[in-house]
Amino acid sequence: MIQKRKKVKIYKPTRVGKGVIIGAGTKIGAFCDIGNNVEIGENCNIQCHVTISDGTTIGSNVFIGPNTSILNDKYPTKTSKLTPATIKSGAVVGGGCVILPGVTIGEGAMIGAGSVVTKDIPQNVTAFGNPAKIKYTK
Repeated sequence: MIQKRKKVKIYKPTRVGKGVIIGAGTKIGAFCDIGNNVEIGENCNIQCHVTISDGTTIGSNVFIGPNTSILNDKYPTKTSKLTPATIKSGAVVGGGCVILPGVTIGEGAMIGAGSVVTKDIPQNVTAFGNPAKIKYTK
């Protein structure tokens, strides 16, 4: 459901799966892989080499740094159940992060570069590390 009139900019080569919804004003860098049934809000900035797995939900005004992976499958097998991640509006995810399946990153949260997010991150906090831990609150 990407429409030119919505001023969505997708740099090539980027793969966009089936059933993807991308909000107006969003920019997606080159070499990204966006899975099926992903929802991305308005005015997001997704840098190059980002992987967004099937079913992920991303709010509006989200920044995702380069080389970040958002995963959806804890135990990849033929019969596994997908548990997509959610990134709420206004969140910032630094480059090189890994967001594990089922994790929710709260509104306005900031995730430091290179972090591995294994648990939900509340709104308006800064978290970083491996595993990511809350370091600052707003």
